[in-house]
Amino acid sequence: MKTSALIFVAAALAMATAVATPASAECYADYKAKQDDPLRLHYGVAQVSDANCSPGAAQGELQPRLAQAGWTLLNVLATFGPEGLGERQASAGEFFLRY
Repeated sequence: MKTSALIFVAAALAMATAVATPASAECYADYKAKQDDPLRLHYGVAQVSDANCSPGAAQGELQPRLAQAGWTLLNVLATFGPEGLGERQASAGEFFLRY
């Protein structure tokens, strides 16, 4: 009897902890990048880690990602949550959540 009561209490505590833990927030950045020879420019939207959810910090995260694909990051325009994705998707086109 004591064992089943302990299991019940442990399960209830585990459920309460899972419910009380907030889901991780999502952070996105919109940016401008370029390639040289020939000159190509693009506007894009990328997901960045929650720890880098400011334009300056997002720049440090995006710069190496874009460089791997041959792009130079020009600037990060803004960082935002998932509520800003819909209004930016058409403008970003093929560069929406690509990098």
